[in-house]
Amino acid sequence: MKPVRSLLWRFLLALFLIFVLYQLWLFAHICWWVKFDPSTSAFMTDRLEVMQDQNPKARLKHKWVPYKNISANLKRALIAAEDAKFVDHEGFDWEGIQKAYEKNLKKGKIVAGGSTISQQLAKNLFLSTKRTPWRKAEETIITLMLEAVMDKQRIFEIYLNVIEWGNGVFGAEAAARHYFGVSAAKLSAEQAARLAAMVPNPRYYDRHRQARGMLRKTLIILERMPDADIP
Repeated sequence: MKPVRSLLWRFLLALFLIFVLYQLWLFAHICWWVKFDPSTSAFMTDRLEVMQDQNPKARLKHKWVPYKNISANLKRALIAAEDAKFVDHEGFDWEGIQKAYEKNLKKGKIVAGGSTISQQLAKNLFLSTKRTPWRKAEETIITLMLEAVMDKQRIFEIYLNVIEWGNGVFGAEAAARHYFGVSAAKLSAEQAARLAAMVPNPRYYDRHRQARGMLRKTLIILERMPDADIP
């Protein structure tokens, strides 16, 4: 029994060391991205692989732009639509999570999410699209790292530049060009609200640009934008 127990402890220790090293690898990337812009994300890589399975010549539409070159309209629209308490919380909106849980419980399926902008960024940067308990736990750890190392403006700047806005469309600049033929700096309030309304299901809305649900949500976002606090 002793050799078996010894092997088990060694195996568990090895797993723990791998876990710690992986977290250090993640943390090193986050520290680097405080000053340097990420060129891609795990989600962008996954989407490109899917697209190239269908068309080997497929490419992503993506161009990084600094925070100051993104319309304040889009910043307000995303805060209003995705995370009204972004500038105040420390990564998690517990009230929003509770409301989403109650809504999903009532509907009997997932119809609402309580993820903050920080949590969404954690998923986009590092994690696969598969829903697993491990993935949610890792998302929590990465969110804490982001909030500990970066200020709100930097978190939001990266978020604005890496989130998906259509089939192969990533970031505010590519989205503004793709849908409206303007730069991210020139987006009007209505254009920004429409882009924000697309975030929960961007590939669907890329194909159905006059969908009633998106148009209805656009109006709601427009009403909320004046009250949105941006970093």
